Amino acid sequence: YLHSILKNHTAHACEGDLLVIKCPSRTSVAVLSAFYGRRVPNKHLCPAPNANITAEEEDTDCTSSTALEKVLSECQDERSCHIPVLAPVFGPDPCPLTTKYLLVSYKCKPHHHTRLVCENERLRLMCKNESVLAIYSATFGHLLHGSPNCPEEPGSKSDMCLSAVALRKVSRRCHGRENCSIFADTQTFGDPCFPGTRKHLRVSFTCPRYLLEDVGRGSTDPFMISDLTHLPERVALYFVSGICAGLVFLLCLFGLRSTLVRDVKDLVSDLNYQLKASRRQRKELMDDLFDEDVSDTSSFRHLTQSYRATETLSPSTLSVELVEREVQQTRAHPNGDIWPQLDSSPYAIHK
Repeated sequence: YLHSILKNHTAHACEGDLLVIKCPSRTSVAVLSAFYGRRVPNKHLCPAPNANITAEEEDTDCTSSTALEKVLSECQDERSCHIPVLAPVFGPDPCPLTTKYLLVSYKCKPHHHTRLVCENERLRLMCKNESVLAIYSATFGHLLHGSPNCPEEPGSKSDMCLSAVALRKVSRRCHGRENCSIFADTQTFGDPCFPGTRKHLRVSFTCPRYLLEDVGRGSTDPFMISDLTHLPERVALYFVSGICAGLVFLLCLFGLRSTLVRDVKDLVSDLNYQLKASRRQRKELMDDLFDEDVSDTSSFRHLTQSYRATETLSPSTLSVELVEREVQQTRAHPNGDIWPQLDSSPYAIHK
């Protein structure tokens, strides 16, 4: 429903057909433009049933001057309308040898109610069947031709003067509520006119079951809604900002990744170097320990061999042993003869 009343609609029908325009409930047709004739070749839109017409004979600059007036009279402020696309409907045929078409652009506007009160009177607005007020326009002041409901004094002439805060005041008081009342005086809306000018308050509204945008519970100020006229610029700004932020994030991510990879590589390289150095130091320590062990063993063997050689070949030890043997032999001869036996060798003592 909202999509159908917010967008612009376009309808077309070829010559000899019937153009049908229809709007949803509680809305009416608002004609924006109408065209009857031909501006594009028939091979692109509504081809001619008679194929004998050549491109030279076809008129692509054919326009009816009464098309908009005819469509307005048939469809304006109606919920639906039907228009036969025939040359007699639109008056004189501007191009008899050319097949034509009808193209209409329109919107479906909601039904508006209008209330008017004179200055120093109270305006009361009310909706029924659980619907709420939606304020579309509000004016306080004096129009160029005045108002038949609020006549001026005879002989007085006033220019058009309107309050700049009328829509804001009425919307804040009534928008989104089931009913409201507001006093039409200069204390509420200010005095935009010269003194003595008769003013009036005119409000245009409708009663939908729900509003287009809900500002929030308890809030009835439509001016809290962001200005929709700047929406495309804001969307473009947010889009560009998002792209820039994404690029910066990617650059930071790639920079962090390259730095992290480089740091990891350096850490691995340092660990490998330290591991190799530790292995080299351990190997050198083991070699030193092995060399000391071998040296100690050799020294021990050398000292042992020297001691044994000294113990075996010492002259004093040998002399003591020979003397003891001689004493034993002397004790063995009862006659006290100290000479050895005949079969003994004279070199025994020397040996």
